[in-house]
Amino acid sequence: MAEAANEEDAKRTGLEGTGLPLQGGSHGNLRSAGSDQQLRQMLDSLKSSKSPAVINYGASWCRVCSQILPSFCKCSDKFKKLTFIYVDIDECPETTQNIRYTPTFHFYRDGERVDEMLGAGEERLHDRLWLHS
Repeated sequence: MAEAANEEDAKRTGLEGTGLPLQGGSHGNLRSAGSDQQLRQMLDSLKSSKSPAVINYGASWCRVCSQILPSFCKCSDKFKKLTFIYVDIDECPETTQNIRYTPTFHFYRDGERVDEMLGAGEERLHDRLWLHS
């Protein structure tokens, strides 16, 4: 029975794979990419929609990523004009090979990356989200 639960946990990806009790995204602007193909589709969609967005590149083994992720999710309810995307670098190894630090936040406007924030800090993240919303 425990083996089946462990197998089920191993199959979870994206936000579900973090194992954290996360809140947010109640109006559908919080997404996660569980594979390189999903991330490519999301990036293509961002470029064509030209809507503002933020991508949080993290990892399940990263303590700092786990600390900032709940705030990232809660902010998705505050900043409704932004699309929030969580990407675990281990689940998207091809498309995240240039990410050298976790967490890394990329901010998009009009289909182009316009800003980058390395590291965590709730106040810093909130300020950047406000700036780009």
